[in-house]
Amino acid sequence: MGVEETSHKSMATTTTTENQQIENNNNNIPGDVEEGEIIDDVQQQTNNKKNNTISHPLEYSWTFWFDSPAAKAKAKPDEWGTSNCSIYTFSTVEHFWSLYNNINHPSKLAVGSDFYCFKSNIEPKWEDPICTNGGKWTVSYQRGKSDTSWLYTLLAMIGEQFDHGDEICGAVVNVRAKQDKISLWTKDAANEAAQMSIGRQWKKFLDYNDNIGFIFHDDAQKLDRAAKNRYLC
Repeated sequence: MGVEETSHKSMATTTTTENQQIENNNNNIPGDVEEGEIIDDVQQQTNNKKNNTISHPLEYSWTFWFDSPAAKAKAKPDEWGTSNCSIYTFSTVEHFWSLYNNINHPSKLAVGSDFYCFKSNIEPKWEDPICTNGGKWTVSYQRGKSDTSWLYTLLAMIGEQFDHGDEICGAVVNVRAKQDKISLWTKDAANEAAQMSIGRQWKKFLDYNDNIGFIFHDDAQKLDRAAKNRYLC
């Protein structure tokens, strides 16, 4: 996938409530960081120098976001997205793995959770200026069966495996009672050629054989669940 794993630790953290602190077992992650606080690149570079490690920079910086069921329950209906909290920002291969190996796979998240990974200058909501004219591809899995595809999606994004990687905003896994959904958000929904290329490549990376659909964010805002796929691949 272009990004090689440098650690094989199992994931150990549970994040199921709005204010629960994320436990960090890797030496590169400060233990007193609270949920919603971003670990910036300067701090990570300082940690790397202390540990005499070599960093492999990514093309972009990326941020993990988390929206818990408890936080969403407290938000008002017209305040969609306000319960979403930024957790960590990373910009190197090593920092990605130190985070990924210490946070939960989708199968371990509470039902109703949404876990995002977006380019650090983009908020995961329709109203973000970079997202507003975009859309999303979506793949579905049985509940608890999306862990590997979530990882492969992350690696393809941060490892710049897509021919139209500049079109990609980020990805989200939605954990629900009967299924998990992974969506890949893009910038310019009207650019059919770019969206079709991304969709086909994504299916190939995931070895996903079913048809997948692309929905415009504008349609989703206006029609909600009645929004139809504009593209299929």
